[in-house]
Amino acid sequence: MASLSVLFKNRAKFPLFSLPFFKAWAKRILLWPEMYQRSKTRRRLVYRGAIISRTAEIGKVYAGGNAKNLIVGDHTFIGTVELALHDKIQIGSYVCINDQVKILTASHGLNDPYWKHVKAPIIIDDYAWIATSAIILPGVKIGRGAVVGAGAVVSKNVEPFQIVAGNPAKAINKTRTEDLRYNPCEFLAVNQAWLKG
Repeated sequence: MASLSVLFKNRAKFPLFSLPFFKAWAKRILLWPEMYQRSKTRRRLVYRGAIISRTAEIGKVYAGGNAKNLIVGDHTFIGTVELALHDKIQIGSYVCINDQVKILTASHGLNDPYWKHVKAPIIIDDYAWIATSAIILPGVKIGRGAVVGAGAVVSKNVEPFQIVAGNPAKAINKTRTEDLRYNPCEFLAVNQAWLKG
């Protein structure tokens, strides 16, 4: 859930002037500044040309480059992150991208005498989880349900449901369940206040 209209339409309703009614509205009012900030960030990115689902949650995003290169699917949560939008960043549905993540679509050619700009798109499939402080480098595809561990630096594709960690990121001997049904946006306090009271 993200936009106020979506939250208001799907809000938990309680009998007028009941204790649950007052509790729910107290939480909603207290969490208003956080919701307003997310809404403001979304509007700014959409105004600049990004395509963001109305049910996605966008935190404090620093987006350098062309916002038209950003596509975000349904029920995706993006925390406080840095996006280098020199090429496409396509993020699927039900993705969770934690704070301090950097997604970089461009770098410089190390073997180029003129150190030219090299760019490539990044694709993050549905239900992927990018943990705190991870870095995703140009041209990477993160498969469906894959997990990128905290602080990992990803320079190669990650297979669906694979878990990678480290610098450089390498697959570990565990995989994630393929039966994924959660919505990362439902865990946010703001959305809990509106949807559950």
